[in-house]
Amino acid sequence: MGTGGAVDEALLRVLTPEVLAVLVRRGADFAAAEDAVQEALLEAFRSWPQDAPRDPKGWLVTVAWRRFLDAARAEAARRRREDLVEEQPAPGPVPGEDDSLQLYFLCAHPSLSPASAVALTLRAVGGLTTRQIARAYLVPEATMAQRISRAKRTVAGVRLDRAGDVSTVLRVLYLVFNEGYSGDVDLAAEAIRLTRQLAARIDHPEVSGLLALMLLHHARRAGRIGPDGGLVPLAEQDRSRWDTAAIAEGVAVLQAALARDRLGEFQAQAAIAALHADAPVAAETDWVQIVEWYDELAALTDSPVVRLNRAVAVGEADGARAGLAALAELDPALPRYTAASAYLHERAGELSVAAGLYAKAARQAGAAAERDHLVRQAARLNTLLHEGR
Repeated sequence: MGTGGAVDEALLRVLTPEVLAVLVRRGADFAAAEDAVQEALLEAFRSWPQDAPRDPKGWLVTVAWRRFLDAARAEAARRRREDLVEEQPAPGPVPGEDDSLQLYFLCAHPSLSPASAVALTLRAVGGLTTRQIARAYLVPEATMAQRISRAKRTVAGVRLDRAGDVSTVLRVLYLVFNEGYSGDVDLAAEAIRLTRQLAARIDHPEVSGLLALMLLHHARRAGRIGPDGGLVPLAEQDRSRWDTAAIAEGVAVLQAALARDRLGEFQAQAAIAALHADAPVAAETDWVQIVEWYDELAALTDSPVVRLNRAVAVGEADGARAGLAALAELDPALPRYTAASAYLHERAGELSVAAGLYAKAARQAGAAAERDHLVRQAARLNTLLHEGR
């Protein structure tokens, strides 16, 4: 940088987790380190427009470390922390290695609830402000601030001296991705950005599998919503609106992961998504191979939701009756069970039964877009039944 000018907010978002990781590695507990980094960021916004540093990361580390030292020394009653501070080396040059990978594991600590882990990840690793996170989740800023504060207190005493659980980190990132878009932050795009960062830091086929899955799902985003704002089912989407570059990247990432022969659930999910993306029209979808991948996924996860999706795929590959038989083996209380049953009964030609099930599924749906879609499906079949009298 070197000269004055506007503060590069995108650069600060990238540097924030790296600076936080340096402080934590030097011995600062997470909550105190995060507070110190936020103070350093405020100072950057004040001073950089007039006097931008040549080494932004080094500047932020130095200022944040000083803020941490000042706060720690002011707490004379907490002698143990003060002793720890005195034992730390002087800041000096910032090491070249990137240890922000550990932040992913800390923010996905098993003692945190999923909601808290997501919020802390977006704040500490993503560099988002509390206000941005609150807007994305459509909650008051004060509510999100309390959630983040509680999460910080929970992990305050956790030492980053052991390898973390990659699968937990991936689940947290997948939760972020599934929130999609709301407010002024595109959480799906943010999850992809963070997963790219993780993939650059850790050599693990499931990290690549999750990145591929996100890219393949995100590639269909433009086709999911119709001109009226309604949800468009996969089979009815305009595939010319899909992002072919994202699909190509997702497939390439997936193929490289599968070549390592260490199959995991995210790779299997991505393989299913790739088969959907590969079909130029819905009628050419390779449902037989999709069922085979669902078999692999069910063996890996033993998930009832996976078996529900498999039943629908069986209905496409082997006929609606086969799909209904597979569905009958599952608990009717499963989410979307009724909607799946409605679809398969429609495929079997039982329109009256299907219409009633669509209406029932609409009453059970949580999301407005899904509810509206199911209501339209019920209305469509009722119209057909009325016209056929």
